[in-house]
Amino acid sequence: MKGSVEQGETSKAPLSSGISKGVAILDVILRFVAFIGTLASAIAMGTTKQTLSFFTQFIQFKAQYSDLPTLMFFVVANSIVCAYLILSLPLSIVHIIRSRAKYSRLILIFFDAAMLALVTAGASAAAAIVYLAHKGNVRANWLAICQQFDSFCERISGSLIGSFVAMVLLLLLIILSAIALARR
Repeated sequence: MKGSVEQGETSKAPLSSGISKGVAILDVILRFVAFIGTLASAIAMGTTKQTLSFFTQFIQFKAQYSDLPTLMFFVVANSIVCAYLILSLPLSIVHIIRSRAKYSRLILIFFDAAMLALVTAGASAAAAIVYLAHKGNVRANWLAICQQFDSFCERISGSLIGSFVAMVLLLLLIILSAIALARR
């Protein structure tokens, strides 16, 4: 009984080739969907602008994303994460071909975690501003602007969706890569 393996030790066995390729393909799909989410969020927020006329055409009020530094940070953060996701796709495709690659998967985990932190910071900061735009703050004497700038508020609220989806997908990518590394 020298070379026998106990039943409990089989969970540490390396992933089979089919499962490993499936994990790598899922990685590519999740990266691509997260790329689409961050790209859509950055474009939607970056092109948000609304102008309201007050009494006459000569007196106008404008609301645009560049008026608030927090929303500018949101656009920059989503753009950086979007660029990272598209640049990491080839490395993720390499994992389909060479499923035993450890160091490249470890590098992806590290950068995925950094990008998760960046997109979380941008989305959370923008969510706070969107909340203030919808509800205002009576104590600070900040009025809710969404009654007047409804189109502006709809677009900035909608742009948060893609960013929060990207957050969840990046978290799944980190977990997926960690499981794949732990099984080797």
